[in-house]
Amino acid sequence: MIMNPIFPGALAIILYLLGTGAQIVTQGNAKRFINCVSVSAVIVHGFSNYLAFFTEIGLNLSIYTMLSVTALAVVTIILFSNIHRPVESFFVVIFPIAAISILLQISSERAYLPRDDLSAGLLLHIFLSVLASGLLTVLAIQALILSFCNYALRHRKLAFVKKFPPLETIEKLLFEMLAAGLIVLSLSILTGFIYLEDIFNPGLLHHTLITLAAWLVFSVLLWGRIRKGWRGRTAARWALTGFGLLIVGYFGSKLVLEVIMRTS
Repeated sequence: MIMNPIFPGALAIILYLLGTGAQIVTQGNAKRFINCVSVSAVIVHGFSNYLAFFTEIGLNLSIYTMLSVTALAVVTIILFSNIHRPVESFFVVIFPIAAISILLQISSERAYLPRDDLSAGLLLHIFLSVLASGLLTVLAIQALILSFCNYALRHRKLAFVKKFPPLETIEKLLFEMLAAGLIVLSLSILTGFIYLEDIFNPGLLHHTLITLAAWLVFSVLLWGRIRKGWRGRTAARWALTGFGLLIVGYFGSKLVLEVIMRTS
């Protein structure tokens, strides 16, 4: 019998909040403790997602489950990035978001009919979509922090800027995430066209078009970086625009279908 994801989900929430509190109270100085809590939270979060995603009658693709899975991908990406660059300050932003995503997942009492008709190709498409969303969410976090830091510098609020890595580090990681995210998003779109038989029906057509628009925005941003040397506020605006389209294209459609219209 498959276990209930509530207990590990609640434990993951506690660990994420503990990590957030430690980051704030110690101002990032207790790195070993924070990293230990972070890794533990990711492991427990992953177990909770496993229990929620793989049910006895199929795969749970509800909006709250996919939101939690995406949050897990984001935290994991930032943890790996932290090995090479000092980006642990991002934990204060993403840990509470991850905790909220788990809370929504385990507290949702609304029935969702799991699917048992997914092929290996569709599972590959889902995996690539989640990974692309994770990479591009990290990109959006970078863009937000970059925007706030530029604003703080213009208004000489140096104490705020010192809480984050150097702007050059943020920008470099932003464009690394952009390149990786764009590649994975391209593969996700390609597998969608190959394996989604009803990709042009009314329920998926707007999602497809908005996702393609997001891909175009990210592509223009990468081109602008390579050919025009875009950076700073310009790069942040394009990154956030593309991310906004991506979120509306995927989670917006699921929100309308599953929550607003009360359909599965």
